[in-house]
Amino acid sequence: MAVEKTNLLETDIEGYLKQHENKELLRFITCGSVDDGKSTLIGRLLHDSKMIFEDQLAAINKDSKKHGTTGEEVDLALLVDGLQSEREQGITIDVAYRYFATDKRKFIIADTPGHEQYTRNMATGASTADLAIILIDARYGVQTQTRRHSYITSLLGTKNIVVAVNKMDLVDFSEQRFNEIKAEYTVFAKELGIENPIFSPVSALTGDNVVNPSENMPWFTGKPLMQLLDTIEIGDDTDLEHFRFPVQYVNRPHLDFRGFCGTIAAGNIAVGDAITVLPSMKTSTVKQVIQPATNTDDMEVKSAFAPMAITLTLNDEVDISRGDMIVKSSDVPQIADNLEVMLVWMNEAAMRPGNDYLIKRATNVTTGRFSAIDYKVDVNTLEKTPAESLELNEIAQCQLSLNQMISFDPYAQIKGTGSFIVIDKYTNATLAAGMIVNKLDAASQKTFTKEYSAFEQDLNALIRQHFPEWECKSIADVL
Repeated sequence: MAVEKTNLLETDIEGYLKQHENKELLRFITCGSVDDGKSTLIGRLLHDSKMIFEDQLAAINKDSKKHGTTGEEVDLALLVDGLQSEREQGITIDVAYRYFATDKRKFIIADTPGHEQYTRNMATGASTADLAIILIDARYGVQTQTRRHSYITSLLGTKNIVVAVNKMDLVDFSEQRFNEIKAEYTVFAKELGIENPIFSPVSALTGDNVVNPSENMPWFTGKPLMQLLDTIEIGDDTDLEHFRFPVQYVNRPHLDFRGFCGTIAAGNIAVGDAITVLPSMKTSTVKQVIQPATNTDDMEVKSAFAPMAITLTLNDEVDISRGDMIVKSSDVPQIADNLEVMLVWMNEAAMRPGNDYLIKRATNVTTGRFSAIDYKVDVNTLEKTPAESLELNEIAQCQLSLNQMISFDPYAQIKGTGSFIVIDKYTNATLAAGMIVNKLDAASQKTFTKEYSAFEQDLNALIRQHFPEWECKSIADVL
């Protein structure tokens, strides 16, 4: 730990904690193809920023002799890859979180796996990130997983993208090679709608341009990666206009109190505001806004805003339960049971239209099924192709039919009320992550039956077999 921080801790612990509490927080992930050096980069950031304690460094030195892949050098990737299976195989499997701070900011780092098999773990880490560092091995350039991870970060709405071209030491710190990769990725980024990605040449192994400027790359005049993380502008995408309050718990400690607890997903609320409960459409006004306190009794406040955790009481006896949504009466969101969604499938068992699943959106859990797959996306070409099922790690636009009406916002507007997960009804395993695009009108909905699906599949096979000259693959193409 840096000397000045140690001195402040010794002389004014309360002052240090207060200063630390008020620092801006940046959540970021490292992602990209396998063996691009994600874990090593994080280890280098922590090591060169003096954020590794002596006992941690001693443990890494010891483990490097047994599991290291860097010869005589300390394998800094072992700082993040903590699972025994990760160390034995030299790969990242689970999302590993690390916390550190500089004089300007606090950081939460998520090191995500590069293997295609663990794409679901990468999506989990990306879902809360303010910034994504996409690593590219300078020897190989843009790979399939680079494209897949870039697509997922753009799909999840990650605003800031830093492309770190790693292992520059293995290409003799070539400016030409860096510019080739930059040009290749820029073309792909435009197709995804990623605006102004920042490019940085680094060597995580040797530390070039990670925390300190590189003497080996005098041609690069940009900021070192750590300085970039410290100064990049973080746009707060919290919606403070549209009030959305998913009810998590009904607090009933005695006969004279009924409070509705949860975390504000968006917007603000004040005492006296007119509210509507969804999906029942019952109305009332806010009597109390209560904010939980750590060391004292809960306190009443006049107003609250996202993402505060609060308890609301109302002036009327309204039937409200977990899963309902409280909104302002002047701003009621859409309500529907048929939705157009984007889906990232995360399970080895394929998704087939017509199968029943649990759909969890905010605090609401209901049953539903995917009535149709509009198309799936080829992450290499971004081409949209027809599909009859979704396999592990495939991404598609689908039609979701729910067994009850829910209130929602498109994911692009409010993440908290526009995202959901798909859960297996029997094993309780998480199968997929989804983002609501919009509700489906009656003309766009496709009615699904298992009998029709089997018939359609047989018909499609016959068309391809007996009428190859038609150059079509399904009955949908014929129609």
